Amino acid sequence: MSKASRVLLPGFLVIAAFAALAQDAPVTPAQKSAGKEITPELLRSHIRFLSSDLLEGRGPATRGDQLAEAYIQSQLEGLGLEPGAPGGGWIQKVPLVGIRRTSSEPAIFKSGRGTLGENFVAVSGVQKPESKIDAAEVVFVGYGIVAPEYRWDDYKDANLEGKVLLVMNNDPEGSPKEPDLFAGKTRLWYGRWDYKYLMAARKGAAGAIVIHTTPSAGYGWQVIQTSWAGEQFELPDDGAPRVAAKMWATEELAKRIVELGGKDLDSLRASAENRSFKPVPLGVTMSVAITNTIGRKESGNVIGVLRGSDPKRAGEAVIYTAHHDHLGIRVGAKPGSDAIYNGALDNASGVAAILSVAKAFASLPAAPARSTYFAFVAGEEQGLLGSEFLAVHPPVPAGRIAADINIDGIGWYGRTRDVALIGLGKSSLDGDVRAVAKMQGRRVEGDQFPDRGAFYRSDQFSFARVGVPAAYLNKGTDVIGKPASFGREQEENYEKTDYHQPSDELRETWDFSGAVEDVKLAFWLGCRLADAPELPRWNKGDEFEAARLKAVGEAGAH
Repeated sequence: MSKASRVLLPGFLVIAAFAALAQDAPVTPAQKSAGKEITPELLRSHIRFLSSDLLEGRGPATRGDQLAEAYIQSQLEGLGLEPGAPGGGWIQKVPLVGIRRTSSEPAIFKSGRGTLGENFVAVSGVQKPESKIDAAEVVFVGYGIVAPEYRWDDYKDANLEGKVLLVMNNDPEGSPKEPDLFAGKTRLWYGRWDYKYLMAARKGAAGAIVIHTTPSAGYGWQVIQTSWAGEQFELPDDGAPRVAAKMWATEELAKRIVELGGKDLDSLRASAENRSFKPVPLGVTMSVAITNTIGRKESGNVIGVLRGSDPKRAGEAVIYTAHHDHLGIRVGAKPGSDAIYNGALDNASGVAAILSVAKAFASLPAAPARSTYFAFVAGEEQGLLGSEFLAVHPPVPAGRIAADINIDGIGWYGRTRDVALIGLGKSSLDGDVRAVAKMQGRRVEGDQFPDRGAFYRSDQFSFARVGVPAAYLNKGTDVIGKPASFGREQEENYEKTDYHQPSDELRETWDFSGAVEDVKLAFWLGCRLADAPELPRWNKGDEFEAARLKAVGEAGAH
């Protein structure tokens, strides 16, 4: 080796070392610098407008809904992004059917022991002027779950045609012998109310009554009352089976219904914890009639795009989602009371977050390799309607969408040492989220309230169902400078007093310093995925793996 070589070698080694570090870095220096565009003031300004009384709660297909869409479009356009809706334009129109209950007789439960008349939460399950159940037998069906992978079937081929099913909320939580049964305390889709109504319809039932308890629902009865009041929206009927009525009962009412049949609810629920459970006819009939006004309406998914810089990968995409709708105006509010569901955290804050991410992307000196879409979807509070429509009619085939990054609420109580990834352990996105969080000096936790089934309650679920790996990012609870319990207490207090209530309003005392870090993480995660050589994947054996393989295969065939 020459003397010159010996002198130059250390320099080459240093350069090589820096190159290796750069290659392993979660994001580029330019992307890291662009994250400075995300500020507390920017988040607050978007939330202030979107949760203003002027938008009247952003109910689907209302003037406030249209104002929110116009505001979002103007922000995206001002950033220099391109229209991203399928077929061109900024807004993907989402067809809706509005079902407004005009009258509902008290439900009548009868048996040889007597009669029980009750007003309770009942909405039409059909898109017709009248939905009626006449003296249908009530059958207790436990959790109402059919899950072959767990060797679980609550229905046991019982003939439930025309019956009313009384069903428990949530799913079994396992036992010492089977701690992983239904993922233990983690609520799966099997535990969600939409699954219960879907299965009841598939079994030919006339209706289904879900038994509410705060632990099984993850929220109080007041949330049921507000969420199911007023006009309900659905996508147009596709011919799938439906129940005539979707109903909720308090635990107290459910006990009285069962007692009318001479049985005990606690004993029935205990028997439903076993695979041997079979549906139990209660010897009770139910009648209810609901009249409705049916209207064809329309909302919209607002979509912008930053085209990818790599000609080969620009046809692939990373998509961000946040829902812009909320609950509108309270029906039957007392004069002078606060009747507007402002939805500041849920989900004006998520919209603010994704708009801030879009600003950071727009400030990059060069776009990442893949295209990046920013989708602000409609009708989430009505059952993920906008994201369901978008997932079925995407701007890029599902098999070419690298991932969906969804935000449904941001933190308001300061910086945290952690960040939550709802669905941790399901896909290769775990490693990407951890890499970016490590750069921030933070750790990644899974769902910190697993019993609430959050993965199946927000818009990323619509994309997961068509095979797209999903990162639902949520706020941490380990708050810097606060007692260990502080973060959880803030979350629980919000759920108890403000969730789906008119009191979900912007407060000047909110500290968005932690939210800024979370939103920067979402931005950098998208940058990393947009530049990654390979598409993310669901973990082997995951419930969405088959859908991903199918979607990738179909995308490759075109």
